[in-house]
Amino acid sequence: MDPNSLKALQGAAGGGSEPYEGAIAVVHYSNPYISVYPWSSGFGTKYSNPAVLAGGHGKDVAFSPNGDAVAVAHDSSPRITAYPWSLSGGIRDTGSKYSDPSTIPNDTGYGVSFSPSGDDIVVAHYVGTRLKAYPFNSSTGFGTKYADPSTGPTGTENVPSLGVSFSPDGDDLAVAHEGSPYISVWPWSSGFGTKYSNPSTLPAGIGEDVAFSPDGTDLAVAHHTSPYISVYPWSSGFGAKYSDPSTLPANTSYGVSFSPDGTDIAVVHDGSPRVSVYPWSSGFGTKYSNPSTLPTGTSRGVAFSPDGADIAVAHSSSPYISVYPWSSGFGTKYSDPSTLPPNDCFGVAFSPA
Repeated sequence: MDPNSLKALQGAAGGGSEPYEGAIAVVHYSNPYISVYPWSSGFGTKYSNPAVLAGGHGKDVAFSPNGDAVAVAHDSSPRITAYPWSLSGGIRDTGSKYSDPSTIPNDTGYGVSFSPSGDDIVVAHYVGTRLKAYPFNSSTGFGTKYADPSTGPTGTENVPSLGVSFSPDGDDLAVAHEGSPYISVWPWSSGFGTKYSNPSTLPAGIGEDVAFSPDGTDLAVAHHTSPYISVYPWSSGFGAKYSDPSTLPANTSYGVSFSPDGTDIAVVHDGSPRVSVYPWSSGFGTKYSNPSTLPTGTSRGVAFSPDGADIAVAHSSSPYISVYPWSSGFGTKYSDPSTLPPNDCFGVAFSPA
């Protein structure tokens, strides 16, 4: 699910003249829980698995903004696992992970995001306060947990937080969650401020993912229940919800991402075509044509490459990851990786350029 800090980075990274060359990471249901591939207009040979695996089913993945760490939110203790990262060597030191945080999330980690500076990391999780935030340093790893927000995501003890994202300037932190109001946002300054007021028009159902536009002026929520996607103007608080797209996503939406230049918005969902992309300019344009080869199975994660030239979709049936050239519409799907993820993929992220 991953609305992570890479989405903020993409706003600054788009528009360069050189084609993007980096890596693409997907997290999935079974061992090794994360698969990472070199990316240069197609998949390279999969990097070696980390020597120390994440604790369980991978739910979301994020690269740090400068690309020196990669983090996985997952089922089973410690529920957040982070590794040093480099393009030259993959998960470095043959996969030696950072030490676990001294205070771990209460239960399954569903979403993870680095702050735009890379100095903080937040995990959305199941049970308890449903958010854990830590200082982070790529040399030393996790710092001592920040105090929990005074007003956490609403709902009962058993209502999870699912997707999390920092604003591009790092001043706000948004979380999509299961209980009404389905989205909550706090000021952020090395800790949680007082939660902003809820939007006047709430998302229609459970919030699954959240993303700020690259310029930080809009905030999108992928959710259960029609219209499945809700977008609001954002300026230290919610504006009035934008009109729904004329062609809605087909069913429950699980992931959302803006293109690096902010001119398109992608939503992945249950039901064919499983990915819907719209022009964006302070409102939805007419949906782009579907890709000629659709993702197979329910789509749960989506990410644009930092240069905006490619779009990746993580989904529930083989080949589990589908990537397409993107230029105001889908190109022909790239060939599948030679080594596929083993099963259902839930989150996808490109490394920084």
